[in-house]
Amino acid sequence: MSSAKTTDPRARRIEDRDALCDAFLQIRDRGEAERFLKDLCTPGEIEALAERWRVVRLLDGGGKTYRQIAEETGASTATVTRVARFLMQESNEGYRLVLDRLKGTQR
Repeated sequence: MSSAKTTDPRARRIEDRDALCDAFLQIRDRGEAERFLKDLCTPGEIEALAERWRVVRLLDGGGKTYRQIAEETGASTATVTRVARFLMQESNEGYRLVLDRLKGTQR
């Protein structure tokens, strides 16, 4: 990461996002992850992230409609649809990467 400070707001946001990703890479276990999340996020933000991750897992498991997943998780159907799009169509494949690693497979 560059030590030079930038005044360009877009470049600053990229640097900040990169720094956050680097910070996540320093987490060694679930306890450290929980401590970091509690310091970084509000309880509501953590709940929203956990809800979204539950939606991902339910979508990946198949067999339920978006509406059923929304009812089960408390997420809006818009959130379920957005998560589904990122899980199945977007090129980031972040959800898929982590799901596969948790299942013991590598993509």
